[in-house]
Amino acid sequence: MSILDVENVTHGFGARSILEDASFRLLKGEHVGLVGANGEGKSTFLNIITGKLTPDEGTISWCKHITTGYLDQFSTLTKGKTIRDVLREAFQHLYDLEQEMLGAYEKMSDCSDEEISSLMEDVGEIQEILDYSGFYIIDSKIEEYANGLGLGEIGLDHDVDELSGGQRAKVLLTKLLLENPMILILDEPTNFLDENHIAWLKNFLQNYDNAFILVSHDIEFLNDVVNVIYHVENAVLTRYTGDYHQFTEMYELKKRQTEQAYEKQQKEISNLEVFIAKNKARASTANMAKSRQKKLNNMEMIEITREKPKPSFSFKSARTPGKQVITANELVLGYTEPLTKPLNLLLERNQKVAIKGVNGLGKSTLLKTLLGRIPSISGDTELDSFVEIGYFEQEEAASDNTALQEIWNEYPGMTNGEVRAALARCGLTNEHITSQMKVLSGGENAKVRLCKLMLNEINLLVLDEPTNHLDVDAKAELKKAISEFKGTVLLVSHEPDFYYDIVTDVWDLEQWTTKIV
Repeated sequence: MSILDVENVTHGFGARSILEDASFRLLKGEHVGLVGANGEGKSTFLNIITGKLTPDEGTISWCKHITTGYLDQFSTLTKGKTIRDVLREAFQHLYDLEQEMLGAYEKMSDCSDEEISSLMEDVGEIQEILDYSGFYIIDSKIEEYANGLGLGEIGLDHDVDELSGGQRAKVLLTKLLLENPMILILDEPTNFLDENHIAWLKNFLQNYDNAFILVSHDIEFLNDVVNVIYHVENAVLTRYTGDYHQFTEMYELKKRQTEQAYEKQQKEISNLEVFIAKNKARASTANMAKSRQKKLNNMEMIEITREKPKPSFSFKSARTPGKQVITANELVLGYTEPLTKPLNLLLERNQKVAIKGVNGLGKSTLLKTLLGRIPSISGDTELDSFVEIGYFEQEEAASDNTALQEIWNEYPGMTNGEVRAALARCGLTNEHITSQMKVLSGGENAKVRLCKLMLNEINLLVLDEPTNHLDVDAKAELKKAISEFKGTVLLVSHEPDFYYDIVTDVWDLEQWTTKIV
């Protein structure tokens, strides 16, 4: 049974082509991974099929009575509600049915026998729906899902206004899973999850009976939950059956076959052109030359896929600081109330430290407090007087500036060519460079922000979840750049595979927190 049919969709932004004549068919129960490099149009495709964006050409057809749930990178929460309130909204249709049933009971006190009979029939149908949907065990189901994704640690009566960006994303994801739609559409759902919660979500999706479309740069997670891959490259959407690893094998095989066929065709074209040039002027061979020319004109040309520019990251080292880069004495993290016990921390020159711990414990708060960007509850922090900081924040609001202007504003002394060259080294094309930051993908935004860091001389590199939106090639290059950096590193990441073999130490915030973990 087909749930979704996308036919001949074409879309672009200005001169930039995102999708060309793309077709897509989603069957009931399919677990689809939508993959491609940063900026290839994955989020655009999701926005098109969910109706947030109208394509330039093509049609989108959903089956009747479809229910969809979409978690994108920019979902928001309504202010003034608790986490529990938001999660209960997943069952709002059931609460509405309950009110309808109670209203029917009230009407029965003043109506005819015939009307009572009709109302009793309605009440019976509603009761069946409520029983089948597990209406009377909603709270226990909410607790199960909330605990699985780490919301229980925060407290379900916590006001959503007080949550961090990562915690808000968790609430939205939990609500979406509770809704149990016929099709789940998930754009980077693991960005704000730690290892335990990623494992819970992986198990959930593996056992999910309905269909889903997943965008994720966490390759092992993606590979373990999908059975179909749709790959978008150079505005072309291609379907592959199997998991991600099987897709990469088939993709490489197809690529080699195309390259071999291209080389063979180029030789044939060259031979035909030589023959035509030698024989078209001779009367005895002119007809043969015309025949070869006709063959050449009718030949279907094989095209080689344009290789996307791969990023090349590197960080410039500033002068050497003192041995003790950051010293924290009796430091207590928090805003209105303590998040940790008093901490005595020492970050030494050339240490590379990863900070781990479940979301909500204050990893980003620790970074900002150590850098003096926010005050602590108590205690003090001292930075070496020769420290030069390069700081990559977890999330940053996208501006109306183009990528070119974004760099120029920070480094006005650079020439146009120098700025373009710097952005190109980060894997950005001319189309990206002249596009507004707010229309770039999450990964492209991250590359522009990394470019800013690369242009400055630093000796302390502080990265807060830098891999959230980066594709496979960019992640590998960033890992290499951190490893080769001749300075001190503080890194927050939920991906042990990314940092495990490049750091010298790991700080576990779970050992210092005042919260129950």
